[in-house]
Amino acid sequence: MQRTQSQPWINAGTLTSIQEKGHKVIHGGIAVFYHEEQVYAVDNRCPHLGFPLHMGSLCDGILTCHWHHARFDVCSGGTLDPWADDVPSYEVKIENGEVWVNPHPKQTNSIEKYKLRLREGLEQNLGLVIAKSVVGLVEAGVPAAEIMEVGIKFGTVYGRGWNSGLTILTAMANVLPKLDKAGTILALYQGLLHVARNSSGAAARHLLKPLPGDDVPFERLKEWYRNCIEVRDTQGAERVLLTAIRQGASLEQLSEMMLMAVTDHFYLDGGHTFDFHNKAFEAIGLIGEQHTEQTLTSLVRLLANPTRSEELHQWQSPVNLVAPLKEAFAQLDSLPLAAPYTDISAEDEKKLMEQLLSDEPLETVTLVTELLKSGAHPAGLAQLVALAAAERIVRFHTQNDFGDWISVLHTFTYTHAVHERLRRSTHPLLIRAIYHGIISIYLDRFLNIPAAKRPDGSAVPAVDTTRPERLLDILDQRQQVNEAARWTAGYLHAGGDPNALLNTLGHALLREDAEFHSFQMYEAAVAEYELWTTRNDAFAARAGETMLLAATRYLAAHAPTPREMPHLASIATRLHRGERLFEEA
Repeated sequence: MQRTQSQPWINAGTLTSIQEKGHKVIHGGIAVFYHEEQVYAVDNRCPHLGFPLHMGSLCDGILTCHWHHARFDVCSGGTLDPWADDVPSYEVKIENGEVWVNPHPKQTNSIEKYKLRLREGLEQNLGLVIAKSVVGLVEAGVPAAEIMEVGIKFGTVYGRGWNSGLTILTAMANVLPKLDKAGTILALYQGLLHVARNSSGAAARHLLKPLPGDDVPFERLKEWYRNCIEVRDTQGAERVLLTAIRQGASLEQLSEMMLMAVTDHFYLDGGHTFDFHNKAFEAIGLIGEQHTEQTLTSLVRLLANPTRSEELHQWQSPVNLVAPLKEAFAQLDSLPLAAPYTDISAEDEKKLMEQLLSDEPLETVTLVTELLKSGAHPAGLAQLVALAAAERIVRFHTQNDFGDWISVLHTFTYTHAVHERLRRSTHPLLIRAIYHGIISIYLDRFLNIPAAKRPDGSAVPAVDTTRPERLLDILDQRQQVNEAARWTAGYLHAGGDPNALLNTLGHALLREDAEFHSFQMYEAAVAEYELWTTRNDAFAARAGETMLLAATRYLAAHAPTPREMPHLASIATRLHRGERLFEEA
C-alpha cells in the first residue's frame, strides 16, 4: 500500500503500555514491538501470505511468523527465508514517554527493486515472489514488454534451450490486448512462473563463438546451417547461426534459414519445433533485436534429436504419405519467392475446407499444389489449413480418450504457427510446412468419428449477453465441453461482444493451474480469430466462430483444476493493496 508523504507520524501510545504487552498494532496495520530495551515497527502482515506478525514470536532479534515459520530481522525487516520476502520496517522515535511511528517505510518499492525481486524469484523458482513482483510492476505502469524481457533473458540463459515456459510467456504477452488488468497480471505471472519452473536447477548456457571470418555469403551460411542440422551437429549449427547474426542478417533472413532446416524433415516433434521457433521470433519482436543471439541460439538444441515424422509408421502405412509430399515439394521449387498473389475464391475456399476434412489425403495434396501454382497466397492457404485444424477440435467427440485432445491441439497450434510465419515469408521451402499440417489433419480424422455436433446458436435458449462471466460458472463443473460450447454459440448468436468473450475465455484459462497446451490453444485461437475479423463475409464470420468454439471446448475439457497459482496471484494483489488477509475477530 502506498502512503502519501503528507501523512504525519502516528502515535503508538506510551512506551510503558507497549513494554507491558510487548507489542501493539496501530493505525495503518503496523506492528510495534518492544524488544531488548528497543522499540521496532514493521508491517503487521507477513509478506508471505499476510498472517498477523504480532501473533508471532520475537527472540534474539528475530521475528517469526507462526504460520509458515518465516523469520525476519525485526530491525530492518529483512528475511532469512527468501521465499517469504522482506517485511517493510518503519522508523520509530520516543518523545516524552510517547512512541511515534513514521508511516512511510524505510525502503520504498521502486520499479528497479521489483525487477530485482522478479529476477530473484525466477532464479529461486519462488511463485509468490514472482507474483508480487508482477503486481508491483503492472501497478507501477511498467510496459508488459519490459516485464516479459526479464523472463525471456533469464529463460534463454538458464535452462536447456527454448522451452514450453518461454513459449507460454510469449503467447501470453501476445494476448494481453484482449485482457483486463487482472488478466494481464495473471497472464504475465503464469508465463514467468512457467519459465522459472522450466529453468529450475539448470546451469547457465554459454554461447559459442562465431566463425572467425566475416566474408562468408549468407546463402552459403544458410546451406551450412541446414547441413549441420541434417547430421544433428548443433554446435556447428550454433556457430554458423552466430556468424550470420554478426554479419547483419535480418530477422526475416534468420527465420528463413532456421525454418528451412526445420522443414527439411516432416512435422518435427509433433509440431512443437516449428511452433517454438515461431514463438522465439515473436519474442524478439516484443522485447527487441538486442536479444537475438541469446534467444535464437536457444532453439538450436531442439534440433539435436527431434522425432522426424516421415520415419513414423502412420506416415508410411497403410497409405504412403511421404512420397506424394516429396513429389509436391519438387513442384514448389518452380514457385517464385514473391509473386502478385491472387485471392482464393469463395468457391475454392469451400472446396478446400471440405477436402482438408476428408479422408482423401493425396487428393488434398494435389488440390493445394494446384492452388499454389495458380497464384494463391501461401498464407491464405495456411489460414484455411489452421481453420480445418480448429474444426477438428470443434468436432472432437468427448467419447474419445481424454489424452487425444492433445493430438488435435498439436495440429491446430502447429498450423497457426505456419500461418504466422508464411504471413512474413513465402519461400518455397517454408511452404512445405503447409503440407505437413495437411497430413496431421488427415491423421486426426478418426477423432471426429463420431463427430461432435457443432452447436447452433439459434437453437440455444436466450443468453444474457451482459454476463459473459456466466461461462465461468459453467466451467466450475467438470467436463462441461458441450454445454460450454452451446453457451458460446448462443452468446454470439444473441449479439454478445466477442472481445468480452475473449477476455472471459482468458480468465477461464488463467484462473486454472493450466498445463502448457491450454495456453497454446487460447493464444492461437485469439490470433486466428483476429485475422478472420479483417474480412466481412459469412465464411469469415463462421471461421471466427469456429475459433471461439474450439477454444471454449478445449478449455472446458481441462477445467476445473485446484487453482493454486491464481490463488497466489490474488494474495499478491491483496498484499500490494494493503488489505488485511487475516484479522482477529
